[in-house]
Amino acid sequence: MDYAHLGRTGLKVSRLSLGTMNFGELTDEATSFAIMDEALHTGINFFDTADVYGGPQTPDMEKGFGTSEEIIGRWLAKGGHRDRIVLATKVYQPMDIGPNDKYLSAYHIRRACEASLRRLKTDHIDLYQMHHVDRATPWEEIWQAMEQLIREGKITYVGSSNFAGWDIATAQCMANARHTLGLASEQSLYNLTQRTIELEVIPALRHFGIGLIPWSPIGMGLLGGVLRKISDGRRATPHLQQRIAQLRPQLEAYEKLCDDIGEAPSDVALAWLLHQPVVTTVISGPRTVEQLRQNLKAPSLSLSDETLARLDEIWPGPGGEAPAAYAW
Repeated sequence: MDYAHLGRTGLKVSRLSLGTMNFGELTDEATSFAIMDEALHTGINFFDTADVYGGPQTPDMEKGFGTSEEIIGRWLAKGGHRDRIVLATKVYQPMDIGPNDKYLSAYHIRRACEASLRRLKTDHIDLYQMHHVDRATPWEEIWQAMEQLIREGKITYVGSSNFAGWDIATAQCMANARHTLGLASEQSLYNLTQRTIELEVIPALRHFGIGLIPWSPIGMGLLGGVLRKISDGRRATPHLQQRIAQLRPQLEAYEKLCDDIGEAPSDVALAWLLHQPVVTTVISGPRTVEQLRQNLKAPSLSLSDETLARLDEIWPGPGGEAPAAYAW
């Protein structure tokens, strides 16, 4: 397994990381433990979760709310693993029905962090990520709350997720004014079928030295050989069926290209992301140990310039960076 610095920080994380959104909802605890054991064995050291993972992302404890963190906590409680992983979780989503049980007020950040620590059965979170931007809370308040958690040793680095380019710039400039590190990473929707962040988010990350962690790297299954799977009898959700109908010509060209170079479509999708210079690590969110093993080839898969050019033809981006992408 190869490792890379998380943005401009000195922290190194594996190029392939473990996403645990399925733990507790689609993957039972025993299988989740097996996946984490296998990930650690293969050299994956970055584990990503969120306080709302493990069930529908609404504050309903009976439906598994917060279960992903709890499963990771019980795995960590077995001993010997905590100092071998970089543990990341998130804050923002509603954790109860009260008016202050969500978003990024200092009040909620403190309480949510302490609750995550209890569920994870650890005394610190390595990367604490804001799950979404909260434009109703001033950055002075947000950074004050994060700095307090850092002083207390409860978190080490701060990251963002689903931020616009100008949100990243605003957050980082305020952190710079406070003489603190600010953002270490941004977790964004990014894959061959979703390249909007190339306009402004990626340029902002490159400018400030912030690492990019793409989520949904195979486009909710679209880039995993979906046409072949359907022809073999696999069923698709109505939403996926709609997307397939919209993108069928591109999907046909994509899967043919993968066949031509002799590589699995999911590996090509992951490898393409790892060829993008701002990307630090790509999240694999397996439901089974076998799915995790299938993704392990991607970090070592080198795509030729010809293949990269062909992928750009099949899945064109927005035309470059703003404003040149749409203006002179």
